Amino acid sequence: MMGEAVMYIIAIDSGTTGSRVGLFNEEGKPVAWCYREHTQIYPHPGWVEHNPIEIWENVKYCIKEVIARSYVKPSEIVGIGVTNQRETVVAWNPKTGMVYGNALVWQDRRTVKYVEYLRENYLEIIRAKTGLIPDPYFSSTKIWWMLDNIEGLRERAKRGEVIFGTIDTWIIWNLSRGSRECLTPEFNGAFVTDYSNASRTMLFNIRRLEWDPELAEVQGMIPIESLPLTRPSVDRDFYGYTGSEVRSILGSVEIPIAGDAGDQQAALFGQACFKEGDVKCTYGTGNFILLNTGDDVTLSEHGLLTTVYYSDKPKSAYYALEGSIFVTGAAIQWLRDGLKIIEVSAEVDPLAEAVQDTGGVYFVPAFTGLGAPYWDPYARGLIIGITRDTTRKHIARAVLESIAYLTRDVIEVMKLDARKEISKLKADGGASKSNFLMQFQADILGIKVVRPVIYETTSLGVAFMAGLATGIWRSLEELCRIWKAEKVFEPKMPLEERERLYGNWKAAVKRALNWAREVS
Repeated sequence: MMGEAVMYIIAIDSGTTGSRVGLFNEEGKPVAWCYREHTQIYPHPGWVEHNPIEIWENVKYCIKEVIARSYVKPSEIVGIGVTNQRETVVAWNPKTGMVYGNALVWQDRRTVKYVEYLRENYLEIIRAKTGLIPDPYFSSTKIWWMLDNIEGLRERAKRGEVIFGTIDTWIIWNLSRGSRECLTPEFNGAFVTDYSNASRTMLFNIRRLEWDPELAEVQGMIPIESLPLTRPSVDRDFYGYTGSEVRSILGSVEIPIAGDAGDQQAALFGQACFKEGDVKCTYGTGNFILLNTGDDVTLSEHGLLTTVYYSDKPKSAYYALEGSIFVTGAAIQWLRDGLKIIEVSAEVDPLAEAVQDTGGVYFVPAFTGLGAPYWDPYARGLIIGITRDTTRKHIARAVLESIAYLTRDVIEVMKLDARKEISKLKADGGASKSNFLMQFQADILGIKVVRPVIYETTSLGVAFMAGLATGIWRSLEELCRIWKAEKVFEPKMPLEERERLYGNWKAAVKRALNWAREVS
């Protein structure tokens, strides 16, 4: 550790369902948390939006609360890190801060027609440059849709009155708005994103680590000048300092904003997955499995994505293979809010454990299509195998088991792309607290699953990044010593049973594929 003064890092984690702010000390331990949900807006079937103003207000509230709860002086906070739901896009005016409508969320499927055009005409170009497979999931077609459908937006963009950013960019710009020092003073704040978030837009060349004019042109002629400055995830030059709007919380203290990463890359970092071949799965609204491939850009042959993992210096990066599963934890919310089978999410475990198996019921949570390795935007949710004996207990268990099956789908192809066996999966995120799910995951994979002491590794990861940039920690080895395992789940299920259950799962998925295309 550097010096004798007490030092803290603020980690802002703005996810799909809410924003969490954590305050971490020099030992990497959280000393205070605050969390606030934001509204989920569904204007049409398949459309998902968030109010960016609500997100920013929640972030400010949580910063104020963690300082109040921890009794930490703002002068003891040496850096801020930001991590975020990736791909979600905000459009706003850099002079006034006025937003042009709601943010379009990564789950939103309104751009399917744009994606069909891209798959037909530019699939290989996009894949070679970005490591991605065209899908409504990514940011570019959302920006394209905004330019086409929000009245006057394209003309405003030409006049420099509109900028676009993912949620990290929106939060960092607001944090630094009116600051006396930032990397982009012409935008009245730090208008930046890191390479990992940029790599999720379908506009970023992951080899050259810069916005690609050709990709911007073929995707609705998106003006490059309306996109943020791209920077390393660990930025020792700092993106900027807290500005005038945040001073009501922090007083006269100006804190550097020094770390930024997409939530899944931050979780990989927070799990101390610094060696090639290390794998983690975050169990959140969706599941996201990432495998560290080092400085090698490995293009998948089996439906996975290649993404920037993180960067600690300009024009240099480490990479990862990723499998993105759109709906997992969101299915538990659906049991609570949609079917009202449970009143609170915590009830799902005891309900599922009240039966020995699902009674032959399988649940495929393709609410917004299926991601890796299927990439079928026309797949739809399915419950199959129901008999007169089926109860809500069986359905609850089938929902939890579906999370583990979908994860195995990704791990199976990940082993093929990486050309190596995977012997251990590090698990984090809210649903990783479920002992039932973690044990079933180990059983259906046939490998051990490790859960860390701090399961909010997304926040921890970006705290690590900001801490490296500001000098609290000096090396990755130091971070490895901080990381601790809380529980290891060993597989117990016989091989024959594991493969029988998984085979039945694959049969259920087959029936869910392409449904929305086949029916009107």
